[in-house]
Amino acid sequence: MKSRGVETTLPIAIVGHIDHGKSTLIGRLLYDTNSLPSDIMEEIDQGIKEACKPIEFAYLMDHLEEEKSEGKTIETTQSFFRTGKRNYVIIDTPGHGEFIKNMITGISQAEAAILTVSALDGIEEQTRRHAYILGMLSIKQVILAINKMDLVNYSQNRFEELKCKVSSFLNSLEIKPNYAIPISARLGDNIARASVNMRWHNGPTVFAALDKLETKEDPVGKPLRFPIQDTYISDQNKILAGRILSGKVQKGDEVIILPSKARTRIESIKVYQATKDVARAGESIGVILQDEFNLRRGEVICHPQYSPEIKTKINANIFWISSEPLYTENQLAIRCATAEEQCHIESIETRINSSTLEIIESNSNILMETEVGKVTISIDNPMVFEDFNKTEELGRFVLTRHGEVCAGGIIADDFSLP
Repeated sequence: MKSRGVETTLPIAIVGHIDHGKSTLIGRLLYDTNSLPSDIMEEIDQGIKEACKPIEFAYLMDHLEEEKSEGKTIETTQSFFRTGKRNYVIIDTPGHGEFIKNMITGISQAEAAILTVSALDGIEEQTRRHAYILGMLSIKQVILAINKMDLVNYSQNRFEELKCKVSSFLNSLEIKPNYAIPISARLGDNIARASVNMRWHNGPTVFAALDKLETKEDPVGKPLRFPIQDTYISDQNKILAGRILSGKVQKGDEVIILPSKARTRIESIKVYQATKDVARAGESIGVILQDEFNLRRGEVICHPQYSPEIKTKINANIFWISSEPLYTENQLAIRCATAEEQCHIESIETRINSSTLEIIESNSNILMETEVGKVTISIDNPMVFEDFNKTEELGRFVLTRHGEVCAGGIIADDFSLP
């Protein structure tokens, strides 16, 4: 990873048990960076003056959520703030078990995470489950925030005890927290300023820790990955449309299209009512090839010397989120990037409790809701995959049954369960 400078944006997920202070921390981060709407900032400041007591930021976030539902104000599931170093996007992930699909989606968009744990209550089921998902999605930059320190008299012993327990669990998921910080989100201890109540903490505040994290490598520097989203005919030319996931493509480049393995060159690059010679990661474009093939949605255009793998069988970790169990004989569909094919689970090597990481059963033929499986998936036709850490969009997938999403999965060589 490397920093891309002052104007970069770091997406961070705030995770943790539902009552451990996620909303309070988000409210505090927004307040301390003057990122709330001006009328709400004035209301908070006035309330503090009159009542001489700290604002309940969790209620503030509830208030904002209500306004959001009425279409009045800011988006609270994705909130924005800025420090002196860069911009941040907060991805608030729901803690309830029934929102696991949303949680996985939210965390998958993050490059770092803050895991909140209540100093009063310690590790709970959702703490472990959220931590597991961080590991499954290869979120390597994690700040452990031991919250509600004011409720345990700012006890260093309690902080050290929890830090040790949570770090041990995270290490079992191959996550080494970058920082462990004792905080009180409600009172602002160790958020923007070092706490006078915890002078024994000689580490950074939350803001200082965030600013020390790094943004991901610029995708433009990676090999070309351009999944075909759709095809159009214009002026008797076939245009292949899509968004470049990584790398860049240039007029005249030799390319290979996977999994059909067709080889040709880029004749022209189309953008809205214009053409261009070079397009880069993040751009949505259309390309016209020198040769015509019967290509389809889901195929991936690459440079031939840096092409990903084509597979009809993959080993992966999946998180089952449907209330109806998975049986190995079930017919499913797998969606990865713009591709979709029929598939089935050939074998479930390990069936795991996602909150305790206990192995429930080996060589199983069933997965229940919220359980994790190390599985082998057999796919009816070849698809393009890549390790999640190389190209996220080609390393993660969803499984559907009768059109409904029932599992999320990831292919990552460096993530294995204990």
